[in-house]
Amino acid sequence: QVQLVESGGGLVQAGGSLRLSCAASGRTISNFDMGWFRQAPGEEREFVAATSWRSGRTYEGSLADSVKGRFTISRLNANMVSLQMNRLKPEDTAVYYCAAGSPRASIAGHDYDYWGQGTQVTVSS
Repeated sequence: QVQLVESGGGLVQAGGSLRLSCAASGRTISNFDMGWFRQAPGEEREFVAATSWRSGRTYEGSLADSVKGRFTISRLNANMVSLQMNRLKPEDTAVYYCAAGSPRASIAGHDYDYWGQGTQVTVSS
């Protein structure tokens, strides 16, 4: 079993930065994709980005245009991933979830097997 624990969320003013981190425990997941999703109040969960440790590839979804140049995902090692968020906007306010799953290069939440509890990111205007 794999446990994911996120850290780094909080309250920040628009234009500020936050760095989210996610650590996996339970087993080495070098073969897994690790990534981030977010869910704003009243909205559906949406894919932010994911990355493969083996290939070094990064996957982007429909949010790519809205976060391009502002968010950077990094796979720090086989069991850790981070999301650097710069120039944050109020519309980035959401609970951010770390996810891990078999390497399907997927942006769909149902393809991820393990989830963290989520960390709240609130951006004030």
